[in-house]
Amino acid sequence: MPRSALRNSLWILISLGLVAALAPLAYANQLLLFNFIVFMVLAQGVNILYGFTGYLPFGYVGFFGAGAYGFALAVMHLHTGPWVALGAGALASVLFGCVLTPLLRLSGAYFAIANLAASLAIAEVVSNPALTDLTQGPYGVSLADTFAPTLSYGAAVAILLLTTACVLVLRYATLGLALQAVRDDPISAAMAGIPVVRTRILAWLLSALVAGLIGANFAWYVSVFYPDNVFSPDFSIFALVFALFGGVGTVLGPILGVLLLYGLYNTIGISAPQYFQLIYGLLIMVLVLFLPNGLASLLRRWGIHVI
Repeated sequence: MPRSALRNSLWILISLGLVAALAPLAYANQLLLFNFIVFMVLAQGVNILYGFTGYLPFGYVGFFGAGAYGFALAVMHLHTGPWVALGAGALASVLFGCVLTPLLRLSGAYFAIANLAASLAIAEVVSNPALTDLTQGPYGVSLADTFAPTLSYGAAVAILLLTTACVLVLRYATLGLALQAVRDDPISAAMAGIPVVRTRILAWLLSALVAGLIGANFAWYVSVFYPDNVFSPDFSIFALVFALFGGVGTVLGPILGVLLLYGLYNTIGISAPQYFQLIYGLLIMVLVLFLPNGLASLLRRWGIHVI
């Protein structure tokens, strides 16, 4: 990695870590701050998959929910501590990603639809009343013994930094360039000696790992949740919108997207709740029409370098 890239990476990670860690001292609503971090991690996960491979994951929430239930199953049945359960949640998500690896044979809308169907399928399995002894079925999970909001918030900050570091590596390392080459022209990339299938699978599983970690962390933070909460399509939609608005294929784009759009989302929801859906929907339509490549492209047009 060039020295300037290393300096930029350290600056981003230190700034992001300090702001995220110290924010609860300046703003009392820790749950809202935690949600900001959750969506930043999910938007970066979408960025890893869509920004570097071109696969649009409409069912990305499936990894998030798998991570949450991996954490819950480890706590309920294996009686592990929360740190070990975080690893179990990440492992559950990666295993789910391994099972879905054949979906990478598809492309475009076919992949997006198949990915969405897979996330709906795992949600149905988890909420099946016949599996109540294992997953608590539709009745939800209570992990009151692990409830530790301050500690789990700190873990969320660490996951955000880890995820951003992964995107920085992809942004500057040879692997990221290989992924972008595969995204733009897989045949030419294969002729250039790039292992197309292996690089796609690596990005896919890395994206699953990120979502699984933050899903497990979400389960730890809230402690009580239902299948409808952690498999809600809203997580996929918001993560996609935030990443696309900020600019995929960049490091700071998805973070800016979450800060601006999720901040606006909460501002409108509080100040004008009766017009909330209308204003937010119109805003997204305008942004997609006039900023198809995201906010990062607009900033670059103005001469501002966006990493």
